[in-house]
Parts: sequence; C-alpha cells; structure tokens
Amino acid sequence: MKAYHLALVRPADPATQRTTQILSSESDVSSFSFFQRGSVEEFLEFFSVTVAERTQVGQRQAVEENDNFAYAYRSSPNLCAIVITDREYPSRVALGLAAKMIDEYTKVHDDRFIDAAQGKAAFAVLKEFIGKYQDPKQADSIMKLQQELDETKVVLHKTMESLLERGEKLDALVDRSNQLSSQSKMFYKTAKKTNSCCIVM
Repeated sequence: MKAYHLALVRPADPATQRTTQILSSESDVSSFSFFQRGSVEEFLEFFSVTVAERTQVGQRQAVEENDNFAYAYRSSPNLCAIVITDREYPSRVALGLAAKMIDEYTKVHDDRFIDAAQGKAAFAVLKEFIGKYQDPKQADSIMKLQQELDETKVVLHKTMESLLERGEKLDALVDRSNQLSSQSKMFYKTAKKTNSCCIVM
C-alpha cells in the first residue's frame, strides 16, 4: 500500500478568470527509479489539477486510472484536497486524509489568502502526512473518530476516462498540457504502450 501524492488545489473560477493553482503539495516517489521521478512527479501534479477541476463543491470522489486512485474532496469553491494512492490503499483512510488536509490548511489560511495565492508554497503538515500515512493501519487508528462521518458520505467512483468531458481524451489532454515537459509527455506515451507498473494516471 502506498500514498504517492498529496495536494491542495484552488480550482479555476471562470467568473473571475482565475486559473487553477496548486497551493501546496508533497510526493513520495521513492519507489520509482531515480530517472523516472521527475516525470512521475509532473504527472502527479497534472492529474491532481485535472481531478480537482472536475470535482464539484461538497463532493468526494475516487478516480481510477491504471491501478491507481486519485481521491478528491472539494470543501468549497476555492479548495480541493487530492490524495493519490495505489489500488490497495483503503479508500476510507484516503478520503479521511483529504478532509484532514483541508482542516489543517484552513486553520492557517483564510479565503482571502487562498484567493490571492499566486504560486505553490510549502505546507509542513503535508510533509508530515505523506510520511505518517504510508502505513494506513496506523493512520486509521488516528482517524477512528471520523469513521462514522466518512462512512455516511457518498463517494463517487469513476475512471479517468469517465471523468473527462464527452469526446475529451486523456492523450489529447496530455499533449495540450503546458504543465508537462516534453520528456514527461514521452514518458507517459512510452509507459502507456508498455503498460508498465509505473504510474500513468
């Protein structure tokens, strides 16, 4: 069981022409080869943004892509937490972690700060969480108080293809992305062809 990536994302607001912004993120890509880590991290951020933009306010969802899951919880128009894990990671722990990430972030940062954010900034709590939540059994014991709440929430399970708009293809989205380097785009295409064990979300 592995948690690869945690991100707090401010989704775009078409009314104000505000763009999507990753406010803070942390990754654990130690299970990948040294040469793949940069590309894997770019894809983790790319898919964090993609899923956050397609998560409605108040919604919790699990989006599957190539044996990995992106768990999303959007608490408000301005804030969405993303937890990307492998298939074996317990969904209840991942979604509980997403809620905890938002709780911790909003204790420190108000709506005005989130609205005005222009770039990604370190948030020490995410670094702590990415280490602590590698063991979901230990993490789950910390979160038992949230169990009843988590189990009563509706969680939508989707695949990445079903999350995309009708006619929108993941390959085209990757090709158009300014967020991914040409090396990462090539990594995605190669990994998809060989169907390797790497994350190609």
